[in-house]
Amino acid sequence: MSPLELARLTLAGDKRACSRLISLTENEGTGYLDALKAIYPCADKAYVIGVTGPPGSGKSTLTDKLAKTLADGGKRVGIVAIDPTSPFTKGSILGDRIRMGAVSADKNVFIRSMGTRGSLGGLSKATANTLAILSAYGCDYILVETVGVGQSEIDIVRTADTTLMVMAPGLGDDIQAIKAGVMEIADVFAVNKADKDGAKKTQLEISAMLDFRMDWDFKPTVRLTVAETGDGVDGLLGDIMAHRDYLSNGGKLEKKRAYKRMSHIRDIIRDRLDRRVEELMADLAACTDAGRDPYSMSEELIRKIDLTRI
Repeated sequence: MSPLELARLTLAGDKRACSRLISLTENEGTGYLDALKAIYPCADKAYVIGVTGPPGSGKSTLTDKLAKTLADGGKRVGIVAIDPTSPFTKGSILGDRIRMGAVSADKNVFIRSMGTRGSLGGLSKATANTLAILSAYGCDYILVETVGVGQSEIDIVRTADTTLMVMAPGLGDDIQAIKAGVMEIADVFAVNKADKDGAKKTQLEISAMLDFRMDWDFKPTVRLTVAETGDGVDGLLGDIMAHRDYLSNGGKLEKKRAYKRMSHIRDIIRDRLDRRVEELMADLAACTDAGRDPYSMSEELIRKIDLTRI
């Protein structure tokens, strides 16, 4: 089946075609760009919710419960679960769906696991394209679960409309968890595993950090949840929808998506430039002169870059 036929069927709501188109795009198969161009007018129809936080906080289980609540309400939901890729074997377990038992067989839910493939921002390089395809497929909401961020792995902020930060008690240094770089990621907070000791303390610490800033247009809520039982999930979804309404009513959603499109353009250009540089570096490595300085060699490489070949 041709890429353009896959695009046409995806736009018609064909689940199998959607899956095949994502695989074609992830592997950059022949014709994948033509298919992406064909579906792109529908790329922003879905509302994207990023789910991030430290490993062990219960992101997968909470994503599962949020998706089930949305699907039970008649919404078509996409889940993109990002797993880390080994830098040595290049393999990835892709096991997040194992923890998503509530929705794994739901006809209104599409789950896709993806490896990072060397990307350091908490997402896969193919994430933006996958979101466009799932939106064209007809998803009302797409939940993107990251690998588990650190302070610099915040690509999800550039990708999601609303970013949910999942925290949990007992994961280590409380100060590390509430540093400014992490606090600025989230639009909504969930303190998961609230049935464990220290949950209320973690909630109060996050709220106290948020109180240091006085100029909030939309102050993030800090919700206690127990993902395994579903406690607090309805309230958390209400917090997310409140942020969606804030963006929509204030005209901020379109501005955020315009910024997202610009970021996507930059990423495409950078990726192609990186590939061209790697090609030239391979040639350069064969004739490296230990006596030459890296500055002169870099200038030589830059002069050799042919933009028509990117």
